[in-house]
Amino acid sequence: MKKTVLFLVITLLFTVNCKEKGKDTTNSESEKASLPFVWEAANVYFLLTDRFNNGDTSNDTILERNQPTGKLRGFEGGDIRGIIQKIDENYFTDLGINVIWMTPIVEQIHGCVDEGTGNTYAFHGYWTKDWTALDPNFGTKEDLAELVTKAHSKGIRIVLDAVINHTGPVTEKDPVYSNDWVRTSPKCTYDSYKNYINCTLVENLPDIKTESKENVALPQVLVDKWKKEGRYEAEMASLETFFKETGYPKAPKYYIMKWLSDYIINFGIDGYRVDTVKHTYEDVWSDFSKVCQTKFELYKKQNPTKILDNNPFFLVGEVYGYGVSNKKLYDFGDKKVDYFANGFNSLINFNFKGDANKTYEEIFSNYNTILQTDLKGYSVMNYISSHDDGYPFDKKRERCIEAGTKLLLTPGISQIYYGDETGRVLEIEGTIGDASLRSFMNWDDIKKNSKTKKILLHFQKLGQFRKKHPAIGAGKHNQITASPYVFSRTLSKNNFKDNIVIGLDLNTGKKEIVVGTSFKDGDTVLDTYSNTKSVIKNGKVSFDTPFTILLIEKE
Repeated sequence: MKKTVLFLVITLLFTVNCKEKGKDTTNSESEKASLPFVWEAANVYFLLTDRFNNGDTSNDTILERNQPTGKLRGFEGGDIRGIIQKIDENYFTDLGINVIWMTPIVEQIHGCVDEGTGNTYAFHGYWTKDWTALDPNFGTKEDLAELVTKAHSKGIRIVLDAVINHTGPVTEKDPVYSNDWVRTSPKCTYDSYKNYINCTLVENLPDIKTESKENVALPQVLVDKWKKEGRYEAEMASLETFFKETGYPKAPKYYIMKWLSDYIINFGIDGYRVDTVKHTYEDVWSDFSKVCQTKFELYKKQNPTKILDNNPFFLVGEVYGYGVSNKKLYDFGDKKVDYFANGFNSLINFNFKGDANKTYEEIFSNYNTILQTDLKGYSVMNYISSHDDGYPFDKKRERCIEAGTKLLLTPGISQIYYGDETGRVLEIEGTIGDASLRSFMNWDDIKKNSKTKKILLHFQKLGQFRKKHPAIGAGKHNQITASPYVFSRTLSKNNFKDNIVIGLDLNTGKKEIVVGTSFKDGDTVLDTYSNTKSVIKNGKVSFDTPFTILLIEKE
């Protein structure tokens, strides 16, 4: 009962969303008008579909993926239905999340491979068998449609994961695509621009010939599969329409672009996180962006009542090793590439996990300078942990509160990896490699562990404040005082103005801070962290709270 009351109070105090008599009115017209969604300030929740929540146990063993595996290298039961359940329960809303990014949900190879880690199945979603179908372990297209609709009703965008660079490994159950589609050698040596591209990432991971512009027929494996499933004619007719409308050659990359863009026109997804970006020539992404934008505009035209805003389709790229310090250019050593000029709105920022060890002002001022100048109009996605980074910030989960503060208050897009907000352990005995980063979500800890509850509450308070104030991620940063540490963020976008003041590492109990020019004398302001009001006097404000943080907005 206490937990229920606590969560209700949090929701009422810290979220922009209103709930009246159990009816969720998150997407009210007045809210849409007053609070714009700004991609550069998004609060993203990244989850492994198979490891987040099991909402439908009937699909756990729907395919015969029953070989013994290495620890945490098989399917664990998480699915789309499980994500829907947490949307319904307002788990994401309470966290202030306005974007959910899911690992790939397309049909994966049916077999397993042993790479020295024990048998591994494609639970992670990056070993595609068929881009046109959903994997039965994850759910159905009806499930996906429901997920998008329910997320949108709460103001949450959906970003899927796009893999164009490669198929899944070859197994007894999964024949290789034809030679005009893929190369199976040589293995990449990573010592020059081209040696990241015209090669396979690892052994037995067939590389799509994304450089090809030659017309090729469908791989026989797909022809046979679609005929067996009774949808060959429909799929071929849809392909013919796409190639006729676009004028693209029937080259492998354009087939895949068509299949991935179908999730836009059919379901209304809002963006793609793009995998292994630097392992293809950059014109692939320029074309992919055009295809996605065209389908997104068509979706909006055909579904005027489902439009959330006028933002374009969103693409964020995984250019492994890119960091905000690189600004626009990624350096291969023998060539520099501007991926922002080739279709991307944002890139994942591999710098942040290291930068998070710096002081608040070092991080905030540096990111502000770069994002307000060299990367103006674009953004970076910051993270403290992820599914494939073996060197995250705070791997032992000893600094979870600090990690949340730095992640959610740093300029740019924030990416919470599932379990960051609950201290889910990242070091698991008996696992090899990235498996330790991919344990099942620790739901029981939220119910039973007081430390977990404290961490989650901190993430909720910061997340909801961040969601309500896009100035935090997209606005201009200004330090007001160094000691105590107080800063402002300001954003002016069309008719929307956003001004907030934040104090960190303050004293508990009574405290007084300078607010700069964000507020004027006589203004009543609210510290949303403690839900305490005060009045500005002589350019200062005083609060008496048990916390060392102030999140101040005008009432």
